[in-house]
Parts: sequence; C-alpha cells; structure tokens
Amino acid sequence: MDTTEAVHIGASMKSALITGINGQDGSYMADFLLEKGYKVYGMERRASVKSRENTKHLESNPNFEFIIGDLADQNSLLRCLKTTQAVEVYNFAAQSFVGESWNTPEQTSDITGLGVLRMLEAIREYGEPVKFYQASSSEMFGRMVENPANENTPFYPRSPYGVSKLYGHWITKNYRESYDMFNVSGILFNHESERRGIEFVTRKITDGVARIALGMQDVIELGNLDAERDWGYAPDYVEAAWLMMQRDTPDDYVVATGDTKTIRSFLTAAFKEVNIDDWSKHVVVNPKFLRPAEVEVLRGDATKAKEVLGWIPKTPFEVWVGKMVHHDYTKLKG
Repeated sequence: MDTTEAVHIGASMKSALITGINGQDGSYMADFLLEKGYKVYGMERRASVKSRENTKHLESNPNFEFIIGDLADQNSLLRCLKTTQAVEVYNFAAQSFVGESWNTPEQTSDITGLGVLRMLEAIREYGEPVKFYQASSSEMFGRMVENPANENTPFYPRSPYGVSKLYGHWITKNYRESYDMFNVSGILFNHESERRGIEFVTRKITDGVARIALGMQDVIELGNLDAERDWGYAPDYVEAAWLMMQRDTPDDYVVATGDTKTIRSFLTAAFKEVNIDDWSKHVVVNPKFLRPAEVEVLRGDATKAKEVLGWIPKTPFEVWVGKMVHHDYTKLKG
C-alpha cells in the first residue's frame, strides 16, 4: 500500500474515543470498534504505572492509540476531542465498584457523576457533531420498585455508586433535550467476563475457584450468597452500545438477559468447571463483605433493545462462567 492510499483510508475512517479503556467494557468496546473499521482512541489517566492488562493486545494495532485525559479535568477532555476528532464517544470511565463507593463516596460522585457532566460540556464547547454514549447502571434501580425493570421504571439507588450513576444518566438525558445533542444511555445490568476486575464478586469467585483447584487456597470469603443478579457476558453488551449509536434518534435502553441467578448459582457453575460438586466447605460468609444497604434482586426487561435495536444476549450463563474459571486457572497455573 502506498502512502497516498494509506492517508485516504485513514481519512475515511470513523474516529471513536473510549473512556475507561483499560477496564472490562472499554477494552471490549475497542475490540468491537476496531473490527468495524474504526480508528480508536483509548483515554487513560496519566499514571506512573500503566494498568494495561486488558489492552496489551491493542498496543500493536495501527488503528488504536492511547490518549491522556481525565474525567476530573474538563480541559483535558476538550483536548482529547480536538486531537482525536472523534465522532463517537463511549463513556465507560467510572469508580465502578459498588462496595468501594461506600468508602470513597465523594470521589465516586466526582468521577462517576460529575465526570459525565464535564464530558458533555466538553462536547458542547467543541461544537462539532459528536454522538455520546453513557454507560448507565442497573444499580440506579436499587430497591427495584418494579421487577423486572424497564426504561420507565422509577429509580431508587441504594449506594453512592448508584446515586452517582443516576446523576450521570439524568444529565445525559437533560443535555440531549436541552441542547439537541445525540446522547444515548445504556442501562446495563450486571455483565461479566475474563477481564472483570478482581475486586468484583464474580471474578473473586472464579479466581478463588481456580486457586482452590490448584491447591493454592482453601476457602473463598463472601458476603450475601442470596443476592440475585441479571448477569450477562460483557462482549455481548458492548454490541448493544454500538447499536444505540447507529440509530437516527438518540434514546435510552435497558440491556439485560431478563434472567436472574443467585451468588449460590454462580458458585455452583464455577465449581462445576473444576469438578467440585459440593462447594459449601470452600465458602465462608464474612459479615465485612455485606453492604450497608443491600440490593437483593436486580432484573432487567430488555424488550425495547430487542425490538428496536435487534439486540439479544448471545452467550449462555454457564458458558461465560466457564470461560472465566478457565482463564483464571490457566493464568495461575502458568
């Protein structure tokens, strides 16, 4: 390919900016967009040590580039937009661990909540047509006034994280209606994968199961084993985000499987992968892992996403739980 041809192809590419690039969703979003032929910029904060376990494979891709930016600094966001000339922005950056939000409520509110406002203001100041995707959360429903929850279900968050996500959700909608911006929100129910952070209960379980199978530990300490979640597989959920951004009219969509599993069910599926049927002797309930205000059940109704976007979850529960256990087992054994 000569230089002229390379420049021509590069100029015709759609450019996308992804915040939270090194997290689970951000890294899968990058994979998805690169397969679609995008030029992808991954925004990360300046740090002395880069946390790129989920994005190592992207570093050699000529259509991917890291860029420095911070949701706590609006000027840096504006610079990111001007540098990348992004036509689509996917906001996955957040303090996303619900348990930690009780320890750092102010920092959670600043990044997970006000960070969305700063990005929207940066887009507004930039002045070019930019489509914006906000990763909203099922934690906004919290106490579940209606079960399953859809786009019209009243919100009742039960944690600083849920409250912060709700602010981000509403400011996204408000700027859409006030400034005629193309802003969409995906109200994502729980979605997991091999790239999930170790602090999350699902990855804590799969890592623990792998360690038990390898003789590296004896028990896993957990909190409420009866909590029910609508769990899906993260790569399926980033496809829904992209589909929302391709519509002519911006809107909000619940993204969920419509089915719930308890922590006990997750344990059963995970231990089954290492041929342990009775996991009770390997699990200890520790009160320190119980939340001050527990959300017992979260279940979503994704009818709108299925009918309007044509989206459906593709990966069965037992399959992706198995993928997670296999990944942790292989990593630890190696």
